[in-house]
Amino acid sequence: MTLTVERDGRIAVVTVDNPPVNALSQALRQALWDAVAELDADADVDAVVLICAGRTFIAGADVSEFGKPPQPPHLPDVVARIEAAAKPWTAAIHGSALGGGFEVALGCRFRVAVASASVGLPEVTLGIVPGAGGTVRLPRLVPVAAAIDLVTSGKPVKAPKALELGLIDAVIDGDLRAGAVAFAAEARALPAPISERSPSPVDADFWEPAEARVRKAARGAAAPLRALASIRNATEADFDAAMAFERETFLELRASPEAAALRQVFFSERAAPRPAALKGVEPKPLRSVAVIGGGTMGAGIVAALRDAKIPVVLVERDAEALARGLANVTGIFEGAVKRGRMSEADAAARIAGVTGETDYAALADIDLVIEAVFEEISVKRAVFEALGTACRPDAILATNTSYLDPRDIAEGVPGPERFIGLHFFSPANVMKLLEIVPTPETSPETLATGFALAAKLGKIPVQAGICDGFIGNRILKRYRAAAEDLVRRGASIADIDLAMRRFGFAMGPFEAQDLGGLDIAFLQREGARGRGETVPETLGDVLVRAGRKGQKTSGGWYDYTAGDRAPKPSETVSALLAPSISTGELPKDIASHLVGEMAAEGELILAEGIAGRPEDIDLVEIHGYGFPRRKGGPMHFAAATRSTEPA
Repeated sequence: MTLTVERDGRIAVVTVDNPPVNALSQALRQALWDAVAELDADADVDAVVLICAGRTFIAGADVSEFGKPPQPPHLPDVVARIEAAAKPWTAAIHGSALGGGFEVALGCRFRVAVASASVGLPEVTLGIVPGAGGTVRLPRLVPVAAAIDLVTSGKPVKAPKALELGLIDAVIDGDLRAGAVAFAAEARALPAPISERSPSPVDADFWEPAEARVRKAARGAAAPLRALASIRNATEADFDAAMAFERETFLELRASPEAAALRQVFFSERAAPRPAALKGVEPKPLRSVAVIGGGTMGAGIVAALRDAKIPVVLVERDAEALARGLANVTGIFEGAVKRGRMSEADAAARIAGVTGETDYAALADIDLVIEAVFEEISVKRAVFEALGTACRPDAILATNTSYLDPRDIAEGVPGPERFIGLHFFSPANVMKLLEIVPTPETSPETLATGFALAAKLGKIPVQAGICDGFIGNRILKRYRAAAEDLVRRGASIADIDLAMRRFGFAMGPFEAQDLGGLDIAFLQREGARGRGETVPETLGDVLVRAGRKGQKTSGGWYDYTAGDRAPKPSETVSALLAPSISTGELPKDIASHLVGEMAAEGELILAEGIAGRPEDIDLVEIHGYGFPRRKGGPMHFAAATRSTEPA
């Protein structure tokens, strides 16, 4: 059963049990609707506690109903029915009360929670606004500024902060049910339902700067600004009119392309850690991990592992390099403390969990080793030769290569079934993407362990086949080549970057190259040329040979001045590239053209079996390369664009 009712003295305890997250299915909505009438009619009940079984309070809508016509009773009506109950309801929250779940809690007269619980309205992350009174009740419960932050960001807040804001009435220590029943049984003046309260007042000049802040944070997304408009309307209209406005906005956005894109991303992210091919395959235990190499990438991987509370051994070639590597790790956590993202005690605990070594013999009992040394095949092979001798025969050995063929790196490694590619993205402690690259010999257990590691680290895993650049860097190569082709045809570098920013990227392709350094890709191309491969000359090669490597040399595609990272169009670049540029026909929509090039490469990747699904490619681009989430990824965007074109 999705709902049961028990009596604890004169308090009725309504327990929701709709695993795994107590989602608001039609059956649960109906059961809540019926429970109100049943308990209002019970003369032996003075008050009601709403609590949930399992690991969480009601965590939101039932995702299986997404995209389907809603069935009655509709959630706004259920919330209103709870709010109007003759017997006051108290929501007892553990885990997360999100979206519709928190709107149900707002319908209750009281809300209590354990300290570890969180509450929030994340609808904007799915391209919609709350649809059951969230934007209307919230500014009647807390200051309008707090309501705006909660709704337009979509970020949940923990119970202590929720208590401070006035979102809940008490934090319960100890047993939640017992504490909630005691809270409900206490004699107190019953507050008016939130729907009968007046909105929090704001000054006349409040809204313009509020809109500017939300617009900047939204970066082109529609839902946050529409949510703000709904909150503003709720402060200016009566409750019923405000509810009608919110519902109309919700229904309109639910049918929008942006919401469709974000729903697809949501479902893809949910499916990513659990590939169907690995169903029933048990991963190996990961009690300890070693990282070889303490440079920028290696230190980031160590930090990611320590954030997941996994003990780490950092190995470097000598004491001097080890000291630098440990300093890199320490610097990551000290930086987090300075930015207020971590306490000094938490940083110290993370640092204390890292052991530095220069002797591979220290890896005799390590479960997983991740190599993160220089991207040179001979260097990597030497590492794995040493690991093959030092590590247990069943220890998993992983390479963090970006471009090299893992099969070449693994050549001669004893037990090739335990070898795998784990391609982290820099900074590895921040970026959520992890490309998992098995070789033909990689065992299912090793592959499953790679996915299990991603889950422990809170990353989005995508399995990739073996090719130059795997999924992400292969598409990046074509994207950059297509952008350079537009320059050769007479397009302005600045105009191309502007088009991609307007599309939703944080930076255009040339700005991004200047930030990361043009010499990185140049050295990869030079290495391929040195191996006898035919690699066409790029415009980037012209700039690097002229000493222009990006921001670090005060000049790449743009000029930069000391202490100023703002890109400025460069006459020097114009002169260097002039021999390569001719006028030609340019696309009407630069962004759509370049995204189309990305999608075309994605189609080749799918045809070759390098990626299993279009959604995998979209996840790679969103989480590894900054593709705007609200556009759904290049494959989704291209398919959606084709479906709307006239026949």
